[in-house]
Amino acid sequence: MASSDTSKPKTALHRAEKLVDSMLFAERSCMLDLSKSLHEKSLSYPQFFLLTYLANEDYLTMSKIAKKMNHTTAATTGLIDRLEKFAYVKRFNAIEDRRKICVHITNKGKRAVNELKKEVVANLANLLSD
Repeated sequence: MASSDTSKPKTALHRAEKLVDSMLFAERSCMLDLSKSLHEKSLSYPQFFLLTYLANEDYLTMSKIAKKMNHTTAATTGLIDRLEKFAYVKRFNAIEDRRKICVHITNKGKRAVNELKKEVVANLANLLSD
């Protein structure tokens, strides 16, 4: 009975190692394809990840964005400046406190997120079918 107790962790460990290998392979493949698509849309990874946050919210304040992205507010301003330049987001002042700056994703930004997510899903589906 003692031998079966020691084989279970090895089996679980072996399966975990296989799963990690598969996950890393899928991540590399998806990230390489995503990188090409982001380049075509003039987006960086941080900008894309921020757009995915914004796509699920009505708006985020600059301070919440800085916190989510683990950036300084100055770095966040630069990130938003570029996204605004390409019309992916819009800034506005909060009604309750005009000093508070809020950011909203535009329809163009939502379309970009949806297109990029579809590409990642298709790539992952291809990997899973192999």
